[in-house]
Amino acid sequence: MSSFQNPPDEEIRKLLLRARTIAVIGLSPRPARPSHRVAAHMQCFGYRIVPVRPAVDAVLGEKAYASLREVPSPIDLVDVFRAPEYVDSIVDDCLALGLPALWLQLEVVNVPAAERARAAGMTVVMNRCLYQEYLRFFGPVPRP
Repeated sequence: MSSFQNPPDEEIRKLLLRARTIAVIGLSPRPARPSHRVAAHMQCFGYRIVPVRPAVDAVLGEKAYASLREVPSPIDLVDVFRAPEYVDSIVDDCLALGLPALWLQLEVVNVPAAERARAAGMTVVMNRCLYQEYLRFFGPVPRP
């Protein structure tokens, strides 16, 4: 990951506590896919999940949107399950919308895009699993 460093644990923990709504880019409607499993767990932990995936009407009982720019409600955290080459345009959308935090899942590594988001004031976590980090901080229970 070259010079990129994730925020300290305490900052990640605080992010997980303050976030209420998570937009999941690339959320699959298929239960066997990692994006679906992670989002379902986070939903059970008390987060509102907003699916962002073209050509899908709904996932996990929530209306899906083709892009971040179409989501009408506030977003606290953007969780990305897309290949690294798509992250630049996702960061463009996040910055245009003034979103506060970006989470790039395991193996989603795009250092220049992550650094650009961070330089614009976003909290950025890269190459970590949101669900695993939640479990590490809070265990398998709803958010405190």
